[in-house]
Amino acid sequence: MCSLTCTNIQILEEHVDLHLEENSFLEGGNMRDLELAQQLQTEEDKQQRSEEEKQEREEFKKLQRQYGLDNSGGYKQQFLKNMEREVDRGRMQPFEYHKRKADMMESLAFGIDDGKTKTSGIIEALCKYYQNENKDVRHVWLSAGVDHFHSSLGDRGWGCGYRNFQMLLSSLLQNSLYNDCLRDTAAIPSIPKIQSMIEDAWREGFDPHGASHFNNRLHGSKAWIGACEIYSLLTSLRIKCQIIDFHKPTGPTGHSRTVVGIEQKKNKTLCLLLFDPGCPSQEMQKLLEQNSDGTSLKLLRKYVGSLKEKQYQIVAVDGVLSLEEKAACCHASQVLTSEKIP
Repeated sequence: MCSLTCTNIQILEEHVDLHLEENSFLEGGNMRDLELAQQLQTEEDKQQRSEEEKQEREEFKKLQRQYGLDNSGGYKQQFLKNMEREVDRGRMQPFEYHKRKADMMESLAFGIDDGKTKTSGIIEALCKYYQNENKDVRHVWLSAGVDHFHSSLGDRGWGCGYRNFQMLLSSLLQNSLYNDCLRDTAAIPSIPKIQSMIEDAWREGFDPHGASHFNNRLHGSKAWIGACEIYSLLTSLRIKCQIIDFHKPTGPTGHSRTVVGIEQKKNKTLCLLLFDPGCPSQEMQKLLEQNSDGTSLKLLRKYVGSLKEKQYQIVAVDGVLSLEEKAACCHASQVLTSEKIP
């Protein structure tokens, strides 16, 4: 135990007892220190988990708000709220508020877009322009007629996907090939109606994985939609289409547009012509002016080199599906979903 030499047996026993007591005290102290350390570590881990869970909840709520899934209301609620704000700021008279509210309620009741954000005749105006003024353009390819729709008080900030579907549909309705597919869609549907149509496609079995992302509900929300939702809706209407993916490097923002044409310059560079739902009708109507010198085309032009997002998806329409082909597409989306989810 130690180097001490004792000549008396009693002194030796007392000294040994002291050593034993000291060792017992040290061991007990070590045990208490260990228990304290474990307790502190447990409390620290518990606090860290609590903070992580809180952060996850906040991030989830942020995503819900970002994608319109936070139960804050949809098109109707936003439209009324924004009009009330306009009245409060003196930008809208009360009688105009009540008139626009009545018009909006009628539009929603019939499920038909009120057409107040629509601009027609742009493609025809572009055809005339390119026939007469094409100094720096070698070739141009334009789509069939397309009406431009822009966001309104009810969908500003989240409705671009719906507005692009309205643009696409406006073109298909002018093409007799799609008469049978669209016999129940004689007019452009309102945004809440489009939401219901997508939900109908989900109920048919299209894209179960995508539907689950929205908890199988779009109507009454401000949820963003993208290429997959448009694909499901078109396919449910027996319109043959495909999603084409393009990958390029850089940055994150959520926006969609409608491709209505392509220019090839004399130096062989390519330029897309796009209808942007974020561009108001007052600007788009400048393209209808007979004496246009082409400067308004900057509203449409998007050079390929300026595409900066990480990924682009195009929904391309390519004819009509038979009932058998529609059923096969629905089955394929279900199989793909089962492969994604273990």
